Amino acid sequence: MAKANNTSVMFFNLALMLSLLLIISMAEARLIFGGVQVFGKKDQAPACVTVHGVVSGETCFSVTQTFNLTTEFFSAINPNLNCDAIFVGQWLCVSGTVV
Repeated sequence: MAKANNTSVMFFNLALMLSLLLIISMAEARLIFGGVQVFGKKDQAPACVTVHGVVSGETCFSVTQTFNLTTEFFSAINPNLNCDAIFVGQWLCVSGTVV
């Protein structure tokens, strides 16, 4: 009876270790392939080609006018931009691709 109980504990420990290894390998795969989502789709991130350094007196609107950009594109290519807190020397993307 003790041998049968020992075997079941051994199989339980083996299943637990395999589960842990599976979880670790999945986490490592996310670190290695961070830009790839399930089924091979990539994250849709903007790709900047040209940047502009903000000068004194510029606003988001004036930058869009200077570079002939739509506000939708400008917002998409600069996703973390807060136009209420724009500052001199800040780099803004003015040309690129939005997927």
